[in-house]
Amino acid sequence: MAPAPFLHGGMMTFWRNTCAAVGALALAACATTQGDQTDTASANSAVNENPYPSTYHAYPGAPTALVGATVFDGAGGRIDGGTVLFADGKVVGVGDGSMAVPAGYTRIDGTGKFVTPGIIDIHSHLGVYPSPGIEALSDGNEATAPTTPDVWAEHSVWPQDPGFSRALANGGITALQILPGSANLVGGRSVTLKNVPARTVQGMKFPGAPYGMKMACGENPKRVYGGKGREPSTRMGNIAVDRQTFLDAKKWMAEGRKGRDLAKETLAGVMDGKILVQNHCYRADEMAFMIDLSKEMGYKISAFHHAVESYKIADLLRENGICSAVWADWFGFKMESYDGIPENAALIHNAGACVVIHSDDENGIQRLNQEAAKAQAAGRRAGIIIPDEAVIRWLTLNPATAMGIGDVTGSLANGKNADVVLWNGNPLSVYSRPEKVWIDGALMFDANDPKRRPVSDFELGQPGEGDVK
Repeated sequence: MAPAPFLHGGMMTFWRNTCAAVGALALAACATTQGDQTDTASANSAVNENPYPSTYHAYPGAPTALVGATVFDGAGGRIDGGTVLFADGKVVGVGDGSMAVPAGYTRIDGTGKFVTPGIIDIHSHLGVYPSPGIEALSDGNEATAPTTPDVWAEHSVWPQDPGFSRALANGGITALQILPGSANLVGGRSVTLKNVPARTVQGMKFPGAPYGMKMACGENPKRVYGGKGREPSTRMGNIAVDRQTFLDAKKWMAEGRKGRDLAKETLAGVMDGKILVQNHCYRADEMAFMIDLSKEMGYKISAFHHAVESYKIADLLRENGICSAVWADWFGFKMESYDGIPENAALIHNAGACVVIHSDDENGIQRLNQEAAKAQAAGRRAGIIIPDEAVIRWLTLNPATAMGIGDVTGSLANGKNADVVLWNGNPLSVYSRPEKVWIDGALMFDANDPKRRPVSDFELGQPGEGDVK
């Protein structure tokens, strides 16, 4: 990269404001990330499976004790009047009020407040469909062929999307998966990000997180390509193209994987179990078909997304270990969503299957806690009582597990990343908001400190400058 004196003025402004957003302690982290791309050139090679590695460095934090709050640990546990300790970017203790606070810890009184792990959105298009929503920034769908496994969402992500800081401040979002759109049967690779200010997407990439591969079934692919007079134009065409795409990749694998082929490398990663399939699918019958396809071709589906009819096949999803990433109550906006019901999440949970509440929306990501509460309430009205501490798992450990990062985040457990939210009330209340948000133990947002509200270049000088709405 160019030495600092050759950076253009806008980038320098962004850099200054990124540093200022997290306070004086963050200046050291900003300085360390000036070399955040120096290793990229040496990492690039014809056989390198990770040519765009994460250059993420945690911002500086301080040993912290949250004392007296109600703790939802993300794994289904609840501690009233609990204590959460974290230091050096990791959780080091979770217990009741009898837990001692070591010397040197910053003590924060959580009486009357709630603590959860950081909220994780498994289905976001921030950065690839950033705000403002104009054609010049529309980079989520490579709608030029029915299958495009060669494209990677990270190559479209705009780190200055104001949606990232809104999601942090209003929704407590600490990690999120950015997916390509659903125009294509295979839309390309997803990327998992830490929700931190950075100049490059590599500076946001979640270290060690596996790639996902976006697939789609149903109306979208057949509408996009049928309208162009191309296959697929029907649901049977969808399956046929999917099958042939995987068969071609399997042939390439069997012949020794000779020659670089970006599309087939991604498909091979899926069949090798290194890349997780995130499958956009609404109808129960189509989800069942996709499970059959996965078994025929030798891959595993990690989660069905949108999945408004999962309640019809919750037992099948449980038996195959597949999560359902759903909305609380979106339905009826197209034919394949017609049978969506607000009890969907509760019925899936009640059957012992995995539930995730997702956004698919730059506004919804700011209130996933409220969406989860709506789904919980719909279940209660149907006679399905789900405790608050179990519902929080829909927003934390379940998405983390379906994204392949559940071993390091998603719950408050010793040794896991200190991704933590302090809420000013029960997070399942419409009146509650994040008061403080830590990522890897660094305080990234504080509702009481305007300096801890990251602002990008794009927002400077715009109406509502500096506001978090």
